[in-house]
Amino acid sequence: MSDPSERNGFSSEDCLINPQRSPSEPLLDSPSLLISIPGDLKRLARLFSGGGTRIYEDPFLQVYALDQGGRKIALAGPAVGAPQAVMLLEKLIALGSREVVLFGWTGGLQAHLSFGDVILPEGAVSEEGTSAHYRPKGPPAPSPVLFQALQKKLAEEGLRFFPGKVWTTDAPYRETVAKVKAYRSQGVLGVDMETSAVFTVGAFRGIATAALLLVSDELSPLRWRPGFRDPRFIEARKKAARFLFRFVLFRTQGPPASP
Repeated sequence: MSDPSERNGFSSEDCLINPQRSPSEPLLDSPSLLISIPGDLKRLARLFSGGGTRIYEDPFLQVYALDQGGRKIALAGPAVGAPQAVMLLEKLIALGSREVVLFGWTGGLQAHLSFGDVILPEGAVSEEGTSAHYRPKGPPAPSPVLFQALQKKLAEEGLRFFPGKVWTTDAPYRETVAKVKAYRSQGVLGVDMETSAVFTVGAFRGIATAALLLVSDELSPLRWRPGFRDPRFIEARKKAARFLFRFVLFRTQGPPASP
């Protein structure tokens, strides 16, 4: 297998610090989940360990490598914000992962969205600074194959979801009324802090990425309505974790998606 850090024209001479896999670290050969929130990371780790998996932990980057039927799956997180998400994503790629699904939260911008609704990003508007360092060649977008696989699996399981664009920002305290109005008028569904960077780095490194986001709060009334303790959101977190557990196990049965 070629060194994952050399993909997509990247040379180790380009940068002073490069993502890499040490000899003691596992080589991933199945999909990985990049988790924004610590509680969701713990819940998914419990689901996998309950299936008789072995967990490897890198205490600095918090990457859990899971042996599932002889194939290595990974959970990585918490990944709050584009810089941390990209550091973890780079590590997953260096470990060999060719598919990464981001699981996070988003603020709903549209009136039809409620706490706990699932957004499946089909594109992103970048207002974060990390993506610019990866020379994006176009608007951030998921891998079509991985996006379609998530879409199909959600539909097969009868889970309601909303495909559309999200707005990714570095500055949650600068989500102004004017910006919310502008993005809402463009049909953008939600705002988060990671998606555009994950999509951009995935394209740059030549791996497949996608995202699944839960509406945790609402900005559509042009005021902030947090829903972190809403029963609908709490239940949605549990359902989403179980769905992603099933989805990753399903993906291990076939070849990795193409970017």
